[in-house]
Amino acid sequence: MRIELLTSIRTNNFNDEQMMEKIQNMWKEAYRRLEGKNDTVYGVYYDYESDFEGDYSIGVGIENVENGNMLISDQANYNVYKVASSEEEGILRTWQKIWGLEESGELERAYTVDFEKYLPNGEIEIHIAIT
Repeated sequence: MRIELLTSIRTNNFNDEQMMEKIQNMWKEAYRRLEGKNDTVYGVYYDYESDFEGDYSIGVGIENVENGNMLISDQANYNVYKVASSEEEGILRTWQKIWGLEESGELERAYTVDFEKYLPNGEIEIHIAIT
């Protein structure tokens, strides 16, 4: 699957005091560019320095077979986590669950490309690459 990244940033969950501001601004820019479209939107996590405590890149994009600049391998194995999109903090809670599974040894992440998939019907899934 080819994703056309509309915008991206580099950040860290623990050492970047401006992380939330950067992510919010990135999403605002992406939604301005997506205005009037009803595509599935992807939040793509890639270029990991190490694990969830290290630096990483995050971008927002849409599927685009011809102009996609980010490749998500169809051969990769993913665990898929459904987000309770009715909860205001559903995405954060789902990520916290994923980090907890990793810390307890129940999840072995590959740290290649992970993504959040925002479907037009409001459903959200987080796809985590596994080894």
